[in-house]
Amino acid sequence: MSRLLVVQNGPGGGPGRFGDWLVAEGLSLDVVHAYAGAPLPRRPEHEGVMVLGGGYLPDDDHRAPWLAPTRALVAEAVERDAPVFGVCLGGQLLAQVAGGTVRGDHGEPEFGSTPLTLRSEAGRDPLFHGLPERVTAVEHHVDAVTALPPGAAWLMESERCPYQAFRVGDRAWGVQFHPEAGADRVRSWDPERLRARGLDPAELSRRAQRDEPAAEAVWREVARRFAAVVGA
Repeated sequence: MSRLLVVQNGPGGGPGRFGDWLVAEGLSLDVVHAYAGAPLPRRPEHEGVMVLGGGYLPDDDHRAPWLAPTRALVAEAVERDAPVFGVCLGGQLLAQVAGGTVRGDHGEPEFGSTPLTLRSEAGRDPLFHGLPERVTAVEHHVDAVTALPPGAAWLMESERCPYQAFRVGDRAWGVQFHPEAGADRVRSWDPERLRARGLDPAELSRRAQRDEPAAEAVWREVARRFAAVVGA
């Protein structure tokens, strides 16, 4: 059974349904609660690496000292061409490690179910080829990738945030959105914090519920394809 090392960066940021889909495809997940002090292996004996989201910038080492070894872990995986999947913070971390740039509080924030557009480069990508031209995913970010790494394939974009999905090399992917999160995650967000940003919690929840069936089918397929890459 192929093993995937999963780095969790916050108590509410687990692999969720994406992890369930990976397990259903035959992967074994070793989830490291790095935010709680669990050590990361220096030379992991895993076929792939997944880094989840969290409320930090990729180099926010003062508040999150485990990010330095996480960057080293991802850099080592990219160097040996091991499969990598980075979500939100994890995607930003992959971009930075590979030579891209990330900025805090950049552009317009995205919260809730967000329309995404597939780019032409995705037609040649192992995970994103053949997906619907328009799909939605849950977003929850104020920071963003502002420049992709040299040579990266730009796969998806949104109206407010261009770099929604990209690939570094042949087998390392980063996404700004949360394929592991469904409508239940949106319902769990603090309504007062949403209202403070001028957002309607009930409308965010309603939209996520409406979009979930179509979005879930797409991200389940992406999980299936990533599991096949790891298993290969």
